[in-house]
Amino acid sequence: MSPAGSSVALSREFFTRSAHELGPELLGATLLVNGVGGVLVELEVYDQSDPASHSYRGRTERNASMFGPPGHAYVYRSYGVHWCLNIVCSPEGEASALLVRALEPMHGIEQMIERRGVSDERKLCSGPGKLCQALAVSGEHDGLAFDVFPFQVLARTREPEIVRYERVGITRARERLWRLCVAGSPYLSRGPRRA
Repeated sequence: MSPAGSSVALSREFFTRSAHELGPELLGATLLVNGVGGVLVELEVYDQSDPASHSYRGRTERNASMFGPPGHAYVYRSYGVHWCLNIVCSPEGEASALLVRALEPMHGIEQMIERRGVSDERKLCSGPGKLCQALAVSGEHDGLAFDVFPFQVLARTREPEIVRYERVGITRARERLWRLCVAGSPYLSRGPRRA
């Protein structure tokens, strides 16, 4: 049985659609890395038409994983400091992904506390860099499939209420309401701020 009880592990095929369509379907699902993780509460959409996306100017060695195949990880280092985890979606070659910004810690919380050095559960995974540190995600995970160990994504057991906000941490196309959040979650990376 999975750590989340009766939840079903999502197959690679589940991710083969646009980030705009997939994002709302993934909120409330459970993301695990080596059995450590929790419920996805915040995602940001990026696609190739987006000037804020790494794929906007085309494929490079650094962003190759973002171009597929879907259901794989795109991991990059932000400003040379923090790792960031993205869920690649859309058909191969279309370069669409969801940045995992926050999750509600549920499994392996003691390991997260040890890795992060903080005891407040609300601060363990409330941001893409914090989340990667808590789940021990690094560049070694770039290109790995989400339906193969160490990753596992489990289907949600209930549909959450979703709110949309401006994306954060970017300068271009920031006004787009492409940050998807579980309404009322105390685990978001930033408080609710509408455009």
